[in-house]
Amino acid sequence: MALMVVKFDLKKRVKLAQFLWLMYWFSVMAGVLVFSMGLFFKIELRKRSEMMDNNESHFVPNLLIAVGLLACGINAMGGKICYDSLDPIKFSRWKPMLKPFLVSCVAFNCLLVLTALLCFLMRIPLQFTLAEGLKNALRFYKDTDTPGRCYMKRTLDQMQIEFRCCGNNNFRDWFEIQWVSNRYLDFSAKEVKDRIGSNVDGKYLMDAVPFSCCNPGSPRPCIQYQVTNNTAHYSYDHHTEDLNIWKRGCRDALISYYGGMMNTIGDL
Repeated sequence: MALMVVKFDLKKRVKLAQFLWLMYWFSVMAGVLVFSMGLFFKIELRKRSEMMDNNESHFVPNLLIAVGLLACGINAMGGKICYDSLDPIKFSRWKPMLKPFLVSCVAFNCLLVLTALLCFLMRIPLQFTLAEGLKNALRFYKDTDTPGRCYMKRTLDQMQIEFRCCGNNNFRDWFEIQWVSNRYLDFSAKEVKDRIGSNVDGKYLMDAVPFSCCNPGSPRPCIQYQVTNNTAHYSYDHHTEDLNIWKRGCRDALISYYGGMMNTIGDL
């Protein structure tokens, strides 16, 4: 039994078909936008793939690209059906396909909701993959002569400058690794011998950070060496002074960047 049956005369049918045709083509444009954002998101992840622990983070952008293409195809087909419905002869060809088409539209809308949900939930796995990936990237910073890691230093420096961040969690992460290559150490120097000898792993550790951690907006020349040594610098207290190196960790900066991008896509 039909409920709330509405009857349309020819004039109203034509207006309805024209309105739906217009809405379908707006939806095609939305599909192009989703496809473009998915492609942009994938490119942004590829730029920093060296700092990702795995490729799981590419699932959502791949899904966005696929959903964008599906949206273009389904909505273009719907627009064509609405346009042909103005001609009884052309519409008769589409009539047997209307129910399967409507079912596919419902399934596609469910996929859209799932995709939007995944965009919001992706922040959690991304946090773990960045934490491990950045940890390894910091260790490989000095390996400029090692095949496969030659550009890690440049990648990390560019990232820290671009995102105004330092280290994985914070600038102290650089204190726990040897980020200066043995190639540039004078092992006959007493300071080098003392630092290596004081570490159980025989690494050259120091309370210093790379130049890319420096804040160019600070009025004071960058203190990147002996960051925690108050006596090494005039009128300086690392406990109270606003350091002129970036305090924010790069993991937090990247998660905020990608998270904001995913939230924008999810809201669409």
